[in-house]
Amino acid sequence: MELSKKKALKLQCSVQNYEWGCKGEQSTVAKLYALQSKSPIEPDKPYAELWMGTHESGPSSVLLDEDNETASASGDKANGFGAHHAGNHASRRYINKIGYTRFSCNCSPQPQRSLLLSDWLLKNPEALGRKVLLRWGVNLPFLFKVLSVQKALSIQAHPDKELAKSLHRRQPQIYKDSNHKPEMALAITHFEALCGFLSAQELKIVVESVPELQYVLGTSLSYDLMNVSISCEKTTKLTLKAAFSAIINANKDLITKSLSQLILRLKSSQQERSLTQRELLILRLAEQYPNDVGIFSALFLNYIRLEPGQALYLSANEPHAYLLGECIECMAASDNVVRAGLTPKYIDTKTLCDMLTYNQGMPEILSGINLNAYTKRYSPPFDEFEMESCMLPIGQRMRLSSIEGPSILIVLGGSGTLHERDGNAQSLQFGDTVFLSAGTEYDVITNPASKGNLQFYRAGVNSRVLLMD
Repeated sequence: MELSKKKALKLQCSVQNYEWGCKGEQSTVAKLYALQSKSPIEPDKPYAELWMGTHESGPSSVLLDEDNETASASGDKANGFGAHHAGNHASRRYINKIGYTRFSCNCSPQPQRSLLLSDWLLKNPEALGRKVLLRWGVNLPFLFKVLSVQKALSIQAHPDKELAKSLHRRQPQIYKDSNHKPEMALAITHFEALCGFLSAQELKIVVESVPELQYVLGTSLSYDLMNVSISCEKTTKLTLKAAFSAIINANKDLITKSLSQLILRLKSSQQERSLTQRELLILRLAEQYPNDVGIFSALFLNYIRLEPGQALYLSANEPHAYLLGECIECMAASDNVVRAGLTPKYIDTKTLCDMLTYNQGMPEILSGINLNAYTKRYSPPFDEFEMESCMLPIGQRMRLSSIEGPSILIVLGGSGTLHERDGNAQSLQFGDTVFLSAGTEYDVITNPASKGNLQFYRAGVNSRVLLMD
């Protein structure tokens, strides 16, 4: 079938090897990427994120098969369609006789023939649907990811649209796009994160119980934090901002000395009693990032533990850090991050302290809304995206109803088949990532011989937006 006529397209996705990622075979991201790229997993290499979408920092590509290569090339050759190898492996490039760039990876026996998804969308904008096309143009408004987290990510926040534009204009080499980045993480294993500031009452308890924190803050700020009036929101936020800023910008020698005392005290206490979960977290962070100011800043934030099937969403300008575990993540199509601790990367403490909302309290945890017996939907209060999880038993079938926007599906368990309404079918198995065009119904069937239920996740534009007149 001609590529432009297909509604479901297999993708090859990009990998990010950030140092906090799980290493080798311990990483689901590594296994997914190895299957897609046909490259070996390096045992000592971190595989942190698999990116599915059109963001230029990690674009996905449409895989070309023998049946559609010739048909696609005749129409696309003159339009400058190039191919893209989504990996970070060394490769050599050459031009084949029909005009596609092909890549031969040093670690792969076969060259990968592919076409950037963004280029395919330029030629097939109807795949996005009218509403998406009118609002966001010819690109996906969301970025879909799988994360494998072994050690803590940075204390960070993502800018709103106005700030993102300003940061990109001033420092484009660091803030590489001008979009905001609200996001949502859906746990696929036990998953831990820091997110949002503790309530005033909880923060008071923390400050009272950590003398080393009081030492860094000083007498005045410590007193203010322990005596804030929750009836005056403005004063509370100003106090919290002053205290958090004081920690983030504290003298390095002061932080090192105080952290050493804190760690020594906790290890001594561990001989006499069971430490709290937050105290154990402090010891873990100290091993991962010795003498880092982010360890103290973590005392200000809610410590969240999710189980598989639970999701957490994060608005712009809210502090957070993923700590441990694996998740499916979706966000507005952006890679803007403002950092201030627990990282070897560039930090921007002034921007972070100024941008935060200083809202307090636990974030909302989503358990999903049942769409049918097999599917749950997770809808955050953001227009660009939502996610669905599906667990389809062996031998069962279900319909993916037609929607007015594009979506991406990734398979994390079992095997099955995806059927388009015109009869075109594609196999589904662990590691497969598929772009689904707008306005098309699909039937999904689990193979009778599947080793388990067919498990897949789907991301698309928030249905609330698509249902608007």
